[in-house]
Amino acid sequence: MLPTESKEAAWVRERLQALDGRLPALESTAVQSAAAGSPSGQILPPAAPPKPSWVKRLGPFGPLALLLLKFKTLFVFLFKFKFLLSFAFYIALYVGIFGWRYGLGISACILIHEMGHFIDIKRRGLPADMPVFLPGFGAYVRWNALGVTRRQIAQISLAGPLAGWIAAAVCFLLYAQTGDPIWAALARTGAFLNILNLIPVWVLDGGQAAATLGLVERAALLATSLGLWYYTGEGIFVLVAAGFLWRLFTKDKPAQFDWSTLAYYAALLAALAVVLHASPNQVASQAASSF
Repeated sequence: MLPTESKEAAWVRERLQALDGRLPALESTAVQSAAAGSPSGQILPPAAPPKPSWVKRLGPFGPLALLLLKFKTLFVFLFKFKFLLSFAFYIALYVGIFGWRYGLGISACILIHEMGHFIDIKRRGLPADMPVFLPGFGAYVRWNALGVTRRQIAQISLAGPLAGWIAAAVCFLLYAQTGDPIWAALARTGAFLNILNLIPVWVLDGGQAAATLGLVERAALLATSLGLWYYTGEGIFVLVAAGFLWRLFTKDKPAQFDWSTLAYYAALLAALAVVLHASPNQVASQAASSF
């Protein structure tokens, strides 16, 4: 169907001639295979490809490396579900230390805290991974903060303690209804841990949120922390105040005011102070210090 003088027709003729030249070699292979015991006229399947050179260099560990390579799909599956696996280990650790009721309860409270971050990130249309739990240390949510303003980072950081306060308040209401001291312990520990996380230092949520606050806002939160310490008598607020005192002298203060983050931060501290102060200090203080 191609013009006789076209380049395409010449190329097809050359390929046909090359294939005709390979036919004797294929027939010879078939004859040799039949002579070796294969059925007449049947070409044996090609031999298995040799093992990669890196497998040979591994010596006796080569087969194990190949086996692990074949199960890479399983490893990818497990990696994608690191949230469930890490949370399962997290629960197992604290149930083993504190018993199943308190261990399961405090794990759930910390999960709610982390989901506060996750939900706030996702509702802004930003990419984020499910929380990853580090038994004995805490948990974190990995997300992409490129193109995000300081105020948005502050709001996302404070969303975790907000969710943590809700969890602690629910535990306190359950204690008020049932009188079960385990709910008081969970309420008090949950409030304590979220206040601890609001200390404006390092990678804590308070440290991330304080980066958007200017000198006046930091001074206002220093005064708020001291007032809450006076009201509750809880030493944790002294640490929060000390953090803001230090942040008065750091060089990361923005020029513009951020009254919304100031109000958000102060309201969270006050709400958590109410739960902490109202929850009876029974087994909660011991559990919090052990945690």
